[in-house]
Amino acid sequence: MSRARTPLFAIFPWPLALFVLGIAGLVIALTGDGWRDAAAWAALAAPCVAVGAAMRLRRG
Repeated sequence: MSRARTPLFAIFPWPLALFVLGIAGLVIALTGDGWRDAAAWAALAAPCVAVGAAMRLRRG
């Protein structure tokens, strides 16, 4: 029983994008004030929003 192998670049684009966004949010939060606080909140909320959307889509 051979299954076709899915290449890694087809599996990981969204998790990688959320990882980069999270790291950027943490760096932004540590390096600035003012508008950077809002940008950090938005960047760090993105993975939570993505998980909520995925759960909602999966429940169908």
